[in-house]
Amino acid sequence: MVDPTLLVRTVLTNAQLNELFAAAWADHVATDFGPVHRRSLTWISAWREQRLVGYVNVASDGGVHAFLLDTTVHPDERRRGLGRRLVRTAAVEAARAGATWLHVDFESRLDAFYRSCGFSMTAAGLLRLT
Repeated sequence: MVDPTLLVRTVLTNAQLNELFAAAWADHVATDFGPVHRRSLTWISAWREQRLVGYVNVASDGGVHAFLLDTTVHPDERRRGLGRRLVRTAAVEAARAGATWLHVDFESRLDAFYRSCGFSMTAAGLLRLT
């Protein structure tokens, strides 16, 4: 089977993203991604033929820090290395855009995945606002 094609900052519709997120995340609520992408440093999408099967977003502080968000792989495509390809491509693109550091927050069950992508574990804080 041929690996999905990765594209950088390609046009994505809300319908495409919401379909992917609904398949991947049980608690997904339909979202307007326009405001997200207007504030993004970049995003990477993965395509199998005409179907969106993976996505990751990179936000930025406008300086040296970039933030990995919403790493998502369709359940049909999991455990084949697509998540790592998305993250590694996002890292390359963030560096190309001038970032020095790439941050990511995640649930502890994803520790091995992010370590396999090259991340070092650090202490961080989180405050729920709503």
